[in-house]
Amino acid sequence: MSAADPTGAQLLVVIDPVARRVDGESTRIARDVLCAGAVAKICLPSGAEEVARAVARRGRRRTVVIGDDRALLRVVGLLHRRRELADTPLAWVPVGSLPAVTVARELGVPLGAVAAARAVLEGVERRLGLLADDSDGVVLHGLHVPSGASHRAAAVPAGGGAPWWSPAARTARTALTLLSGPSDRHPLPGCARLRVEADGVLLADLDRPVGRVAVSAVDGLAHVAIHPRTGTHPLRTHARTVTVSGPDFRYRADNRVRGPVRTRTWTAVPEAWRLTLPG
Repeated sequence: MSAADPTGAQLLVVIDPVARRVDGESTRIARDVLCAGAVAKICLPSGAEEVARAVARRGRRRTVVIGDDRALLRVVGLLHRRRELADTPLAWVPVGSLPAVTVARELGVPLGAVAAARAVLEGVERRLGLLADDSDGVVLHGLHVPSGASHRAAAVPAGGGAPWWSPAARTARTALTLLSGPSDRHPLPGCARLRVEADGVLLADLDRPVGRVAVSAVDGLAHVAIHPRTGTHPLRTHARTVTVSGPDFRYRADNRVRGPVRTRTWTAVPEAWRLTLPG
């Protein structure tokens, strides 16, 4: 066992090319901290195919992603499609500025390179839920339909660090923020003709346009909020599966616009993936 690796931890560190380009200094610092604290194999992929090959050959190493939300989603999506996600321990050092690391902030991953790298080495593995869709895609944080009605990311408090809560409290706060929607001072733009079903129960239909539909994975369920175009309170519920259909629509999931599609079903999967977070 190496002196630099007192616990026997072995890491596969996948450094996203975008991270190397946009913030080489933070990327270097994170790599150096990880290499000083564990036996680390460094992977510098140039594209998605090289990421897939590296992850497929990870062996018993814990996979660490250095990069923004998209970099992590690429690895999580790959493992999900390979049906290996639930059995693969992951860790993450976010590199980038908001909104490119919004998912990291919402999950409670430190946004500073040193703090995040130390959390990789000293943190606690937690099993997290997600939303899996019928096209073999995943949503880690939440989604909005239509895509133009996404909520704005809250500003990071002065001092550079995101606020810290216990995992349970942070999850509840995330759900509340995602599902509460814009205030009356920020009315929803336009409207959408959507049919929304939760566990087979019809919540909205095409003849009654809505302002927005928001879905997030919390405590093993899909939390749903349907915001009307007017200022009345949204309809809220939770379910195992949620289906949205209607004329071609786009939706924003994990801060990325996807679609257009005419129908999409999301299923809440509890404890679907393993991520190391601060203890």
